[in-house]
Amino acid sequence: MMLTKYLKRAMELATYEVLEDGTFYGEIPGFEGVYANGTTLEATKEQLQEVLEGWVILGLRLQHQLPIVDGINLTPQQKIA
Repeated sequence: MMLTKYLKRAMELATYEVLEDGTFYGEIPGFEGVYANGTTLEATKEQLQEVLEGWVILGLRLQHQLPIVDGINLTPQQKIA
């Protein structure tokens, strides 16, 4: 449930623009490399959601520091012995 809320809140941060060729570009500020292009705004949003999901899963697997979104911190805390 926390992951779902994180993804939803992150998508709410997304910004979109129409490019000169009429296609759409979307990105999420603070999420380096998370961006998408599409022929429609809806297609761009769907693609951005997929990119975000893959980015978060990879980040968790590699134990990267993920951005905190709306107070949600998915970064695994290292245990100190």
